[in-house]
Amino acid sequence: MPPRVLVFTRTTEYRHDSIPDAVAALTADERLRVTVSEDPADVAACRRFDVVAFVSTTGDVLDEPARAALRAFVEDGGGFAGVHAAATTEPSWEWYAELLGARFAGHPEGLQRATVRVGARHPSTAHLPASWEFTDEWYAFCDVRPGSTMLLDVDESTYQPAGLTMPHPHPQAWWRTAGAGRSWYTALGHSAEAWSDDLFRTHVTAGIRWAAG
Repeated sequence: MPPRVLVFTRTTEYRHDSIPDAVAALTADERLRVTVSEDPADVAACRRFDVVAFVSTTGDVLDEPARAALRAFVEDGGGFAGVHAAATTEPSWEWYAELLGARFAGHPEGLQRATVRVGARHPSTAHLPASWEFTDEWYAFCDVRPGSTMLLDVDESTYQPAGLTMPHPHPQAWWRTAGAGRSWYTALGHSAEAWSDDLFRTHVTAGIRWAAG
């Protein structure tokens, strides 16, 4: 049976034009049973799902009941997945940085084509070649927490990072544990075009399914 997924897309800051494309791609995927919401009450009721996926959420998007419910859900063994701007989300909630594993530091202007490299083998990267050309915004991160396993990194020599460099490797996707639960994140997915890319869509679907257990 496909996992039950809450796809949460609420924004209180920048809103990505690609959110409808992301929602369409995920709801059309028969490997997932998707409920789409922008209501924190659905996060507060997250035990109805196997995994909560924040897809290009921005800003503080949860109230206190939703925060408490999400933390308890994940620490008790539930799954969390974050896509792209999920790293910019909940800046005032300290535990969220621990859940995700890092915070957004910035990205150079515009979309750039770059080389993405596969790190640890994982269901979300098993279909990818060892080196993969992709066009996206290339996020840099701060407040990087220990305990994550890197899945993808970007070769900084293949694009213009404009000062937003990181010590090698420059991670773009990873997984980690949070209590008894599992957390998966990918920084990719800024543009509508990304969501029409089969390799990327499989990367996201497999990551969500892995987080669901």
